[in-house]
Amino acid sequence: MAATIVAGVGASLVLSAAPASATGIPHVQGGQTVPVYSYENAVRESVWVQTRLDNDRDGVPDKVAVDITRPREAADRRIKVPVILEASPYYSCCGRGNESELKQYDANGVITKQPLFYDNFFVPRGYAFVAADLAGTNRSTGCMDVGGREEVLSAKAVVDWLNGRATATYADGTPAVATRWTNGRTGMIGKSWDGSVANGVAATGVEGLETIVPISAISSWYDYQRYNGVLRAEDYPEYLHQVVNGRPAGVCAATVEQLDSGSDDVTGNYNAYWAERDFRPDARKVHASVFIAHGINDTNVTTTQFAQWWQRLDVPKKIWLAQQGHVDPFDIRRAEWVDTLHRWFDRWLQGLRNGIDREPAATIETAPGTWVDERTWPASAAKTTKVALGDGDGMTGTLGGGSTAGSRTWTDAPDLSEAAAVASPGTAVPGRVSFLSAPLTRPVRISGTPTVTLRVQVDKPTTELTARLVDYGTATRVNYLGRGEGITTLATESCWGASTTADDACYRDTAEAVVTSDHAVVTRGWQDAAHHVSLRFVTPLQPGRWYSVTVPMQATDQRIAAGHVLGLILQASDNEYSTPQSTGATIRLDLRGSSLSLPLAGKLPVPGATAPVVTTSSPAPARVAPPRFQPLLP
Repeated sequence: MAATIVAGVGASLVLSAAPASATGIPHVQGGQTVPVYSYENAVRESVWVQTRLDNDRDGVPDKVAVDITRPREAADRRIKVPVILEASPYYSCCGRGNESELKQYDANGVITKQPLFYDNFFVPRGYAFVAADLAGTNRSTGCMDVGGREEVLSAKAVVDWLNGRATATYADGTPAVATRWTNGRTGMIGKSWDGSVANGVAATGVEGLETIVPISAISSWYDYQRYNGVLRAEDYPEYLHQVVNGRPAGVCAATVEQLDSGSDDVTGNYNAYWAERDFRPDARKVHASVFIAHGINDTNVTTTQFAQWWQRLDVPKKIWLAQQGHVDPFDIRRAEWVDTLHRWFDRWLQGLRNGIDREPAATIETAPGTWVDERTWPASAAKTTKVALGDGDGMTGTLGGGSTAGSRTWTDAPDLSEAAAVASPGTAVPGRVSFLSAPLTRPVRISGTPTVTLRVQVDKPTTELTARLVDYGTATRVNYLGRGEGITTLATESCWGASTTADDACYRDTAEAVVTSDHAVVTRGWQDAAHHVSLRFVTPLQPGRWYSVTVPMQATDQRIAAGHVLGLILQASDNEYSTPQSTGATIRLDLRGSSLSLPLAGKLPVPGATAPVVTTSSPAPARVAPPRFQPLLP
């Protein structure tokens, strides 16, 4: 009989007898991995993996600090285990998870506490957990280049080491050989920046990386720091470098200069700097399976990041979409997430045929607490629907209907807030124009990426253009704009795995935060008009000339209830979700040459001659802080 650890929700560390596995592998029983190894007695060690890079220019190859927790009993029996790897810049500066956990070490510099539950839960089940400090952070050398070559290749080097293709040493300089205890099968996981690294490493096609689980992750750093030529925040790469930098003052000055010049705030162009940080063109190189999780209302790492990546991937894949913002599914739907993640890793790292790859690929939260499984995403029933912009009463236009040479004119109002722009769409508000559908006779679903094409005259060489889709109608919705981005942290705890005195597996419980409001923004989009030809260069507009400019909005999946009204709100620069470069332009919009494209399941009703009367008595929830100042933090 082998010893097993019984540990889970609210459980303590208990040793009990477990029957021998039919496979001969103690941690595989009944077609799944089970907790048979001691977490308290696990091997905990730190190694430094050598890379082929030297971007701190000290003449010595940069080294990645790697902290490992692995089952001792498996190693003693010469059972090689797969690896769950999280490569992060946050282990010493900012922490991981809802409780901002940091790595902790003993007096000898050996890891005693790994953030999050992955080691507590999976090590007893026959996995190793490996936490790597990205180049230039915590105990690693090199310099953090914010999504660039050094960052991605520093994490890739760890995968190479786990597969015997790179060298590493312990702190005393003696060799550390991973292939003595691992079979090299590696899965990368992480939220936000960590998940972005997983995307980047997968895009190298590195052998041994079998699966990735990117949570609220970036697939194009240009799209994270630019909205189609619109600047999100000034000096943002340099700021992010400063937040996570673990090197002495001045060591990384050359890298910071490269971040400043390469990112090119002045033009907003997509250039070689951004191409290096764009993983989407290399989606064809990905051979790892991919399990994406993202908040459909994430205004930090916006939804185009998962949508464009998902569409390009040609591998086994799965997706979870929640109504929250930048939130880990562990803090939304904890039990279901842990169970699904366990089955996913068992399938792709342990090789257990548990059927998860044959289940519906998409799990979507349609309303607070309501989840559905679907075959794929976007919804197969959603068809691209072109919606004309109608005249309406000459002030408030209609979605659908015709226009008799109608137009709208407005002047950029850079101080116009989102709340003011979307409120009471039937009234005159300087700096915005509005278009409304008729009240819906049946519910519809928007599933995918809406766009709006605007035929405009502009009296300046450029202007920023902002579009918002708004659901006008009272409903209880997830409060993703609140302080918790859709969750409330409770006083109670639940435990997910085994614990030690230094590293417990218990985390504060959470609940969905909801709000009842009579309208809410469904999705947003931004475009610099002078980038209407290409994001690679500026094409100044000539005053008096007509141009067609398409404003892509963020991908979404929302249901609009019967009786509600769908609204399109247009303005110029946006002072909340970007750093506006206002030119003070006046914009004339030709309605006949403009249209809204919706990925729509269902039909919008035929509009009347004028838009319905819509008033808002309660303000839409507002952000607790302007999103453009929101760093890419946990």
